[in-house]
Amino acid sequence: MKNMKALTTLLAALMLTTVVGCASTAKHESAGEYIDDTVITTSVKAALVNDPTLKATEINVETYKGVVQLSGFVSKPENIAGASSLARSIKGVKSVKNDIRLK
Repeated sequence: MKNMKALTTLLAALMLTTVVGCASTAKHESAGEYIDDTVITTSVKAALVNDPTLKATEINVETYKGVVQLSGFVSKPENIAGASSLARSIKGVKSVKNDIRLK
């Protein structure tokens, strides 16, 4: 009887550890982080609009915790690097993920 109780307790502890260990991390932003990301996104989009070599309407910009993700299509390979360097030049950008493709 003692062994059965100990085995049940051990099994319950193991299951609890597994559930807690597999819990996902928080994927939400605070209000301040959201506002900062919105400012960064707006600044990057404005920089893309002001660049005459890029078609800003074909490039999407998303920001999460200071990491900017660029996606969309451009007609020249040098525009991919240009969009990335423009995004990096914006204050508050921690890094840039460039998923822009050629048409």
